[in-house]
Amino acid sequence: MNTPFCPPSHAVAQPTARGALRRRWRTQLAAAALIGAASIAALPRAQAQVVNPLGAVRNFPDAAERGTLTILGVQEARLNSRDIRMAPGMRLFSPQNTLVQRHTVIGQTYKVNYVLETSTGMLHAAWILSEAEAAKPLKGKSPAPTNITTDNVLK
Repeated sequence: MNTPFCPPSHAVAQPTARGALRRRWRTQLAAAALIGAASIAALPRAQAQVVNPLGAVRNFPDAAERGTLTILGVQEARLNSRDIRMAPGMRLFSPQNTLVQRHTVIGQTYKVNYVLETSTGMLHAAWILSEAEAAKPLKGKSPAPTNITTDNVLK
C-alpha cells in the first residue's frame, strides 16, 4: 500500500533562503508604500485636487464651425435645419470631452462645434457645448482670405 509523502515536521519549520527573501521584499515594499503615502499626504492641497472636466478648456480645430445638431438616427442627423449624413467614424464628444455613443442620443438636439469632411461633406466630429462654451464666440473664425487689396487704387 502506497502512502502519500509527508515531510517531517522539522523540515517545515526551517526557513528557506527563498522565504527569507520574500519576507524582506514584502517588508521593503510595505515601507515604500508607507513613505509614498506619507509624501502624497504632505503635498499641498492645490496639487492633490482633481480638475473638474467642465472647468477644463477644450481646444477646437480651426476648421470647426458652430451650429445646432439633432441626431435622427445612427447615420442621419440634422445640422442647422439641414439633413446631413454622419461619417462612419464620426465622433461625438460630451461637455466632459468623453465619447458619446450616437444611438444613445437619438432625437436629442444640442448646440455643438462641428467639423465636416472636405471630400464627402459628411459630419466628421462634433463637440456638445456646455452653456459657458456656447456663450463664448468661436475662436479661429475669420473672414475668408481674398486676393483683393484696396490700398493701391488707380487714380
